[in-house]
Amino acid sequence: MSATDRDWDDGNPERLYVITRGRSGHSEQTTFDLVALIVARSEPNPAMQPEHAAILRICGSPLSVAEISAYLRLPVSAVTVLLADLLDEQRIEARACIPQAILPDRALLEAVMHGLQRL
Repeated sequence: MSATDRDWDDGNPERLYVITRGRSGHSEQTTFDLVALIVARSEPNPAMQPEHAAILRICGSPLSVAEISAYLRLPVSAVTVLLADLLDEQRIEARACIPQAILPDRALLEAVMHGLQRL
């Protein structure tokens, strides 16, 4: 393996530019949280970009964006571009993570506590 082949495999900027077709991970329409779960809705086909096909293969069961990034050895920014492509084509489903429980207002808790103390 030559030095240029090794650079191509190590995720150098030129490779990332080719994979994402020059697009960045920042989009107003589609944003992916690192813990958002991604599930494939279709099988890869031979004409697909290899990275798209790899995402569909590994997402047979839900994986987070961070896990996909680790498995593909690509930066999260590049993975989010690829995921946006697949989401636009309805080939994946993105499931938002469950939000943390919202804590009740402190004043409400104090009022309940004082009410209980008066009983």
